[in-house]
Amino acid sequence: MEHQPPPFFNTGPTPLVRLLIFSLLSIALLVTDTQFRYLETLRQITSVALYPLQRIAAAPAGIAQRIGEFFVTHDSLRADKTRLAQQNAENAVALQQLQVLRAENAHLRNLLGARGQIAVKSMLAEVLYAARDPFSRRIVIDRGSQHGVQNGQPVIDHIGVIGQVTRAYPWLSEVNLITDKGHVVPVQNLRNGTRGILAGTGNDGVLEMRFVPHSADFQNGDRLVTSGIDGVYPPGLPVAEVTNVERNAAYPFAGITCRPLAGVNNHAQVLVVSAERQLPARPAEEEKPVRAKKSRRSG
Repeated sequence: MEHQPPPFFNTGPTPLVRLLIFSLLSIALLVTDTQFRYLETLRQITSVALYPLQRIAAAPAGIAQRIGEFFVTHDSLRADKTRLAQQNAENAVALQQLQVLRAENAHLRNLLGARGQIAVKSMLAEVLYAARDPFSRRIVIDRGSQHGVQNGQPVIDHIGVIGQVTRAYPWLSEVNLITDKGHVVPVQNLRNGTRGILAGTGNDGVLEMRFVPHSADFQNGDRLVTSGIDGVYPPGLPVAEVTNVERNAAYPFAGITCRPLAGVNNHAQVLVVSAERQLPARPAEEEKPVRAKKSRRSG
């Protein structure tokens, strides 16, 4: 028998044919799995078998991340503790000074016979919803006349003035925000004591000073607090900060815009303030005598 030597190169299907065959096989498996879900069980078994390996492979990165977070959190807590301890010490000193100043103030008021400070009480309320009118800036709170809320009481948050109660129902109250277009607040410049009227513009972040002469000393960054005039707001409550001052000779008054300090639309809880202040009655205006018109005689 004659034996033929094996071919030097084992020839088979060309690479293009192989690619076509495996591509068709892959497409067939994809279509079959999509239609009949034959490989769903195999896929679940494979995922269960590989899950421990995945956890083991991801364990070093997770451990390193947790260690880093631990040290970062520990350092942050230590820094916060140091800062709070320092702030607590500073607040203790300021509180002692404040008590001394209050005692001196009470003594001086007694010597001068001045009117005492206002006794301020507050009541916690929750904001239920905003008014339906898109052109007004109002909110409704869950405290009403049955809880002691009255028309005209100021509403504040932990930073400053938010608005004023304009309508008290038995169990609800309507609050006009300081940004409402029809709302005004008597204010005072904390830097130099200059008084003025702060009015809303209808924009949540913009207030304006009205009827301020060009010579008035207002600068960017000035803090405005309630002046306490007319007994509506207790004096000293933060209201706004001056952001822009324009003095144009073409206009009779300066254009001063401010931004509210309090979170007008940021908080769900507010405080309704009641200031027990009894002001003397306004003096009666003198009536001007009406002069009788002289009748002209025709002659």
